[in-house]
Amino acid sequence: MKIVRDYQFVAGADKGATVAIGNFDGVHFGHQAVIKLARDAMPDAPLGVVTFEPHPREYFAPDAPPFRLMNATARATRLRKLGVNVLYELNFNSQLAALTPEGFAANVISKGLGLRHVVVGADFCFGKGRAGDVNDLRRFGTEMGFGVTVADLVTADSGAVSSTAIRTALSDGNPRQAADMLGHWHRIEGEVIGGEQRGRELGYPTANMSIDGLHPPKFGVYAVLVDVLDGPHAGSYHGASSIGVRPMFGENRANLETFLFDFTGDLYGATVSVALVEYLRPELKFDSLEALITQMNDDCAKARTILSAL
Repeated sequence: MKIVRDYQFVAGADKGATVAIGNFDGVHFGHQAVIKLARDAMPDAPLGVVTFEPHPREYFAPDAPPFRLMNATARATRLRKLGVNVLYELNFNSQLAALTPEGFAANVISKGLGLRHVVVGADFCFGKGRAGDVNDLRRFGTEMGFGVTVADLVTADSGAVSSTAIRTALSDGNPRQAADMLGHWHRIEGEVIGGEQRGRELGYPTANMSIDGLHPPKFGVYAVLVDVLDGPHAGSYHGASSIGVRPMFGENRANLETFLFDFTGDLYGATVSVALVEYLRPELKFDSLEALITQMNDDCAKARTILSAL
């Protein structure tokens, strides 16, 4: 999958695609339906996705609490798995934000990216102040020579599918409900970073990852599926993860720590994807290290049982 970041300098070979447009945070069932419509609209054209980095919400409210379900790297990984040929991950900056709806249609969709067909959700808005809607997009498509398809809202067993509903499920400690809307396990992907190595001292060495910039799932312990995406230990594993601030040790910066079952090796610097399967318990502060180790033994036993049934 090729990634294009500037709509003003697009090679001819990267034009002529049929695309889905949106932020695609989580790449949930609704997003997948939009991408499928783009594929079906023009099967002979390259399949693309137009999205924005940073997320426009981050750009306009940089000090707001983290809300993203996945970072740009994880989103690209998921879109690649869906068969997307070109990811137009456009730099969202003051110039792009200032475009009127007509300016966006003309300069980005038509002239810049040279798109043949675009697919958007029914609630799609675009241009400065979100002034343009799907009716405007249809009109511009007719005038400028690109096709437009508007996708209907997608629902799951738990109700309407949206990134907001998925965030709520994760905040409630219900990753299975989130997965019902995502169409895949919710994953946190990133580089393994150095930690305090307390887990190693307790007999539970963990792979530590930052969750900065991401919507934090409910703090606590989870049964997880782990994919090591590169390096000598690349492969799939079962494990248990703790998300939180480690109150036992007086720290307060939230992170993700994962213990891989039946694993020996060094994962520092590797890119790891951790899928949340089931919430086991809340984050707790124990009276002693012995009590903590006893609880960790129980957590891992429960996680093994849950994961073995998948």
